[in-house]
Amino acid sequence: MQGAADRLVEAGAAGVQFRVARGDDSFVVTSGIAELGSDRPVPENGRFRISCITKPFVSVVVLQLVAEGRIVLDNTVESYLPGLLPYGEKITIRNLLQHTSGLYNYMDSFQKPGDRFLTERYKHYEPTDLIAIAAAKPLEFEPGTKFAYCNTNYFIIGLLIEKVTGRSYRTEITERVLEPLELTETVLPGDDPNIPEPHARGYMQIGGRPEDVTLMNPSEAGCAGEIISTTRDLDTFFAALFGGKLLAEAEFTEMTTPLPPEMIENLPMGIGYGLGIMKLENDGDLDLWGHGAGIPGYATFAATTRDLQHRVQLSFTIGDKDFGHDAEQAVIRGVNIALGF
Repeated sequence: MQGAADRLVEAGAAGVQFRVARGDDSFVVTSGIAELGSDRPVPENGRFRISCITKPFVSVVVLQLVAEGRIVLDNTVESYLPGLLPYGEKITIRNLLQHTSGLYNYMDSFQKPGDRFLTERYKHYEPTDLIAIAAAKPLEFEPGTKFAYCNTNYFIIGLLIEKVTGRSYRTEITERVLEPLELTETVLPGDDPNIPEPHARGYMQIGGRPEDVTLMNPSEAGCAGEIISTTRDLDTFFAALFGGKLLAEAEFTEMTTPLPPEMIENLPMGIGYGLGIMKLENDGDLDLWGHGAGIPGYATFAATTRDLQHRVQLSFTIGDKDFGHDAEQAVIRGVNIALGF
């Protein structure tokens, strides 16, 4: 595993954390540096932006509300949030969770991401404003007929949670997931641009040089990707989810019933998508589930086998190189080594 972490640094990462677990046993390896221009090592318990791995947390809340009879997966957006979308009667809550809505991804409207980041890194984005960007566009396909990963879906889910509970998705995630599991290293920062210490710093190539992008207002990720956590808390979360501590069997089955592989495109290792979670290809043909994620400066991967006997959590910071094909292959190889292959 140390060799796998070192190779990821050679491929472009500034710093790497790998947490590997087998049943009740686990260990952490790190490589690289926590800050360019220093020799400060990557902290084993460092926090990082988990970005799209926020989605499994959100999905758990929705499925708990399904179990409580407050949400029906095959009801439409229009039935809960009338007038939000011009075609809300065509899109179900299931479509949102599994990215089969056909909605335009508001992120695609942000041009020149590096230049924009420098001028807007502390800007607050209202969820309704980002949803409105998508609502002004036609559907990209008929809901349910295709898969297209889209953060707009989860911004709508955030409004749905607030509508049916009267409380924010942050409060619901905190009280339903973080507090029961004692995930004390995990936070939903809202507009706070800081990452609690300890943490490695993240960078992005802008204008041909690495810019420190550690600080940012994560409201543009919001319900689709704002959470900050650690490899330890992520492992605890996935172990609890697949250990039956968060969902009853019926809702867990809904979450882990994947779309067919032929529908899934452009998701590294992804061979199926359930409700906020991916089925993952691996060298050992294990029944592996999890999620990958990326946000300025940080990339993350979390996975577990259904029986919890093989688990891996990975965080790495982008350094002074662009993250390219070699780095992606180094991640995939490192994950498979962690799984024992």
